[in-house]
Amino acid sequence: MTMNPLRNRRIAVTAAAAVALSFTGTAYAAALPADHGEDKITIGIKFDQPGIGLKTPDGTYTGFDVDVATYVAKELGHEPADIEWKEAKSADRETLLQRGDVDFIAASYSINDKRAEKVDFAGPYLLAHQDVLIRADDDSIKKPSDLNDKRLCSVTGSTSAQNVKDKLAPDAQLQEYGGYSECLTGLENGVIDALTTDDSILAGYASQDAFKGKFKLGGFKLSNENYGIGVQKGSELKDRINKALEKMVADGSWDKAVQKNFGPAGYKNEPAPKIGTVVK
Repeated sequence: MTMNPLRNRRIAVTAAAAVALSFTGTAYAAALPADHGEDKITIGIKFDQPGIGLKTPDGTYTGFDVDVATYVAKELGHEPADIEWKEAKSADRETLLQRGDVDFIAASYSINDKRAEKVDFAGPYLLAHQDVLIRADDDSIKKPSDLNDKRLCSVTGSTSAQNVKDKLAPDAQLQEYGGYSECLTGLENGVIDALTTDDSILAGYASQDAFKGKFKLGGFKLSNENYGIGVQKGSELKDRINKALEKMVADGSWDKAVQKNFGPAGYKNEPAPKIGTVVK
């Protein structure tokens, strides 16, 4: 019987790999990158931020970051079906990149000097600002100082509310809840008067069907938050992602994604930032 030379070669390669692993053990295996398949790409996003990155009950993913990441992946040669979404909690983002668990992260990831020591950033692709969310019928809060004597909510461990109290409204009454959804419920019920974090995140929550028309953004622009796409330090993906982001802005897809995800909240977004320019 005639043997297939290609089959023989595959057998030889497999045997050689098995021998190598038997000598080097788990250290060799750990050094190999995760094999997601030739066409697969793994992207880190938030799973719990409506309008930004949300895993829905039916297992699909929605939000501005999801739309941006999907567009970028397409420009890198990956169809939506090739994407493996991985939750990237704020505290885990640098570790996920450094370990190679993800190819890139788009997760309301503000660019700053401390993070840039550990990872590289493409973008920015969105300029957000710290802001407040108030009830739509509340005309008593028109400027940051109006938050004095008001009940101001943010999540436990966040610096947003403390920034307001320290710098703008020292008499604000801080209320810390476990999550933004709890703050929203308190705001809706009148238990608190304002919720503070990035305006993009606030707009995402306010755009949910259950809250449409109930809240409005203060428009205070208390800080600049430049959202970037995180990649491993020194990764060649940074330049390729920047080119994809430039194309997304140029062909109108960026504006469509903003309107789709934030429009219902009346979010007055900044124009698309110039890629590579961080606004201080």
